[in-house]
Amino acid sequence: MDLKIYLNIIDFGLVVLIFLVQLCIYPAFKYFNKEGLKIWHRIYTPNITYVVLPLMLSQLSLSGYLAFFEASLLNAVHFGLVGLTWISTFVYFVPLHQKINAEKYNATYLHNIEKANWLRLVLWTLIFIIGLLNTNLFHHLVI
Repeated sequence: MDLKIYLNIIDFGLVVLIFLVQLCIYPAFKYFNKEGLKIWHRIYTPNITYVVLPLMLSQLSLSGYLAFFEASLLNAVHFGLVGLTWISTFVYFVPLHQKINAEKYNATYLHNIEKANWLRLVLWTLIFIIGLLNTNLFHHLVI
């Protein structure tokens, strides 16, 4: 199977995951009291990492491979957007989750996480669309 198809599958998995985070997980934070969120968040964070990290590493690896060994504008844009998801995740969101674990947050803070996460939702959706455009799969879906 073409590497681009594998990448489409991974991209789709991350799109589904980020929609779940945006529409279900982050909004639920505000319904916990401080002690409940502390307990749940310390369980949630490592468990979601078991799902997210392999997908993100696979996406980065395949996207990077295609950008460098099958150079094209779409592959380069895809890889650049993947890089932005990594930057936003590890520079912005990981520290935010660390503050939740340290109980250094308030209701506004939780709302801001949910609001800021729209950036990652848009990025991963664009990545998925670009991946589809970059394969014959998109051509088959349109026709």
